[in-house]
Amino acid sequence: MRHAVTVAELEHWRENGAGWRLLELTDSRVEVELCTCYGEPVDRLESGDPTVIAFLRDQPAEPA
Repeated sequence: MRHAVTVAELEHWRENGAGWRLLELTDSRVEVELCTCYGEPVDRLESGDPTVIAFLRDQPAEPA
């Protein structure tokens, strides 16, 4: 079972030069793919936390 992604984890990931891709975003669930600074996928995480969902709704799209 994967752990649920947190806002702190996403911020830490970005502060260290990496990023993420938003794979799914609904009113009740989010799924993101954590990526290296080169864009290579590392892990896929999800959450149903409304705080995480709201945080990701407010984020600019990651570059392709």
